[in-house]
Amino acid sequence: MLASGMGSELRRPLGIRHGGGLALSQVLTLFTTPVIYLYFDRLALRFQSWRAQRRGATPPDAGAPATGTA
Repeated sequence: MLASGMGSELRRPLGIRHGGGLALSQVLTLFTTPVIYLYFDRLALRFQSWRAQRRGATPPDAGAPATGTA
């Protein structure tokens, strides 16, 4: 990608494509992975709340005061 020798004009597009692809995949990984984990965490909380409502209990994150001793 940065070469300037003989024949470099033929290899430059391939180098740019490789460098750009590596950079793009790194950026996408760093941004999308946490978003996916947050989505699955929220989905799990909704599922737990749904199951608790079906059983007739209050969901664990409903803000009810704890009854145990500290």
